[in-house]
Amino acid sequence: MEVTFADFEPYPLLKNGHLMTIASAFVPRRFDIPTAEARLFEVDPESKLLAHCHWQPGKRKDAPVIVVVHGLEGSSDSNYMRGIAEKAFHRGFHVVRMNQRNCGGTEALTPTLYNSGMSADYRAVFEELSSGDGFKQIFFAGYSMGGNLVTKMAGEFGSAVPKALRGIGVVCPAIDLGASADALERLENYVYQRRFVNGLMSRYARKQKLFPERYRSDGLGPVRTVRQFDDVITAPQFGYRNAQDYYDHVGAKRVAAQIRVPLLMITAQDDPFVPYASFLAAKVSENPAIQFVAPKHGGHCGFISKFSGPERFWAEQRIVDFCAARQADL
Repeated sequence: MEVTFADFEPYPLLKNGHLMTIASAFVPRRFDIPTAEARLFEVDPESKLLAHCHWQPGKRKDAPVIVVVHGLEGSSDSNYMRGIAEKAFHRGFHVVRMNQRNCGGTEALTPTLYNSGMSADYRAVFEELSSGDGFKQIFFAGYSMGGNLVTKMAGEFGSAVPKALRGIGVVCPAIDLGASADALERLENYVYQRRFVNGLMSRYARKQKLFPERYRSDGLGPVRTVRQFDDVITAPQFGYRNAQDYYDHVGAKRVAAQIRVPLLMITAQDDPFVPYASFLAAKVSENPAIQFVAPKHGGHCGFISKFSGPERFWAEQRIVDFCAARQADL
């Protein structure tokens, strides 16, 4: 059953996708959420993920849990992570703000890099929360790269959806990484490309110092684009032939048709580097389990509306509304 939402009405000065994207990254925000509890989730014998958890009083097992996963070069402290946490906590959810591998200063917690195919990490988090902690209603939310990861996880479950997994919400998920890498190479997207590459290379340098036997520091050649980074670093590290082979294997577009868990997918038609055409090509709107919402404006993970209060950051509110509507009476 679809959840009915009010249409997105952008802030009047932000009807340009680039302006919306940049504004969402730099607008200062304050958040009314309690102090978080740090927690490590073991996702494989060598790797742990750091999460920041906001538990409802008493840590009740019947209260819903929402696990939030950030995008490329983000962290659990990204504004949209805290924004969803604030909204969900005040609606009665436990909130788990995840750091992906190496993010949020956690390079020492795993010998590996991170990539867009590591959906198994979030299956491990789900298993620990459901089987280990005993939570009965678990939701996931993901932005951009994180959106691809949890969408991929949903597709991999197929029809064998665990009872405790109640729903998933994603914003601007990069379900076709090749299309996004190509879009980043357009001149108009130079600023985003440089920001991502600088962040990725800085992270790689930190990993090289921690694990010099695993990561080389010379002979990489110039790395000026995300595709080049994935060609010379990500693909070889994870056993792919090249960047395109990696993109073809890890994009959630491959498994979108297999999704059976209720999933809200929000994107913007003017997203600068997650092309709207990639969702049309993946035929996500033809899957009845997916509620696909694609306003004309919104930029990349922006969706700053003309309204104040909780509705100001429209996509965050829609994710929480969707999850709240999917709660079961226990």
